[in-house]
Amino acid sequence: MDNLSFEEWTKDVPERLKREPIWESLGYRKALFFYELVWQDCDAWRSDPRGKAIAEQLIRSAGSISANMEEGHGRGYGKERNWFYRIAVGSARESKGWYWRAHHLLTPQALEQRLALTDEIIGMLISELSRQQNISQRKSG
Repeated sequence: MDNLSFEEWTKDVPERLKREPIWESLGYRKALFFYELVWQDCDAWRSDPRGKAIAEQLIRSAGSISANMEEGHGRGYGKERNWFYRIAVGSARESKGWYWRAHHLLTPQALEQRLALTDEIIGMLISELSRQQNISQRKSG
């Protein structure tokens, strides 16, 4: 699974999902791709009791990233949206921590890819939150 690329994965996403307005967000697409990697990693860990325990936590935290982005996006712009995006940042950081805890179950290359992808998602979410904060400040100032 180390070789699944974002571009390959994108080709398999149903057009119905791609027509959603949130699909325009690269951070959202990366969060969904991240969850695909999590799903596949966790499937392989089911036979190890330690891996199974980590998988349960990781599935929840990784799924929460894109789910909170969807919820926030559905709220429009403003404080509610940003609250959900902050939750998504927290879930991404939690997922990064769970991946580190699982490092014995992964190849070094897979671990590096997962950690780098979480960093990328966190950076995109924080950039979006900063952008929204600047827009709010300009409107109120």
